[in-house]
Amino acid sequence: MSTKQHYALVTGASSGIGLEFAWQLARGGYNLILVARNEAALNELAAQIHSETGVNVEVYARDLAKPNAAQALATDLGAGLRRVELLVNNAGFGLHGRFHELPMEGIAQMMQLNMNTLTELTYLCLPHMMQAMRGEIINIASVASFQPCPNFAVYAASKAYVLSFSEALNIELADAGIKVTAVCPGSTDTNFHNIAGTSHLRAVQLMDSPKKVVQLSLKAVRAGRASIVTGLSNKAIPLASRLLPRYLMGKTAQLLFKK
Repeated sequence: MSTKQHYALVTGASSGIGLEFAWQLARGGYNLILVARNEAALNELAAQIHSETGVNVEVYARDLAKPNAAQALATDLGAGLRRVELLVNNAGFGLHGRFHELPMEGIAQMMQLNMNTLTELTYLCLPHMMQAMRGEIINIASVASFQPCPNFAVYAASKAYVLSFSEALNIELADAGIKVTAVCPGSTDTNFHNIAGTSHLRAVQLMDSPKKVVQLSLKAVRAGRASIVTGLSNKAIPLASRLLPRYLMGKTAQLLFKK
């Protein structure tokens, strides 16, 4: 690839899966637009990536959990938004606990980041991809997308939205040369479970590496797949969700994610 022509926008790029996306895309020849809250971490990452790969790296320290954050980012990017050929909507977080015991402010921020900002960034990038008749969008969902998850009720619902939204767009945009893939990882070795307070749970003891998740994600979107479940132990979940009653799936998830 010519680094003068290919740009990727990655949200949640300062750690975990987003950080791995940044490195793998840079090594694949993409210039990068990296977005996360931690400006110091982004600047350090940008310097390391540029030094090793020579690609251009732009950083934008933004809290995408705030309303209208996507539009504000697009405004700051200006004409630069037209350069984005690959959008990676990776930023997201989960809150673990009984719904009525969680802070409403945190729930609202989770819904804003996991669904609204993801949708808005996709909407803002699409006109330029449509004009170019090419583009790729990777939306990070979760294996929680496939069933109700007591004690992760809002998080799982938000990721079910991401999965359905992505699969629909993959069909809608096929004739425009644009590929959209929902990636559904299971437990991954990132800060997610530390933030959610679920590191001790049995359900998260077998973790995938961010490197493997990103490799499979890029392979899937290039192949035009609407969705992919990463992690061998997670492959049975979509099938089980079709064969078993949703109540039973929910009860199983409750046992796995019991507070």
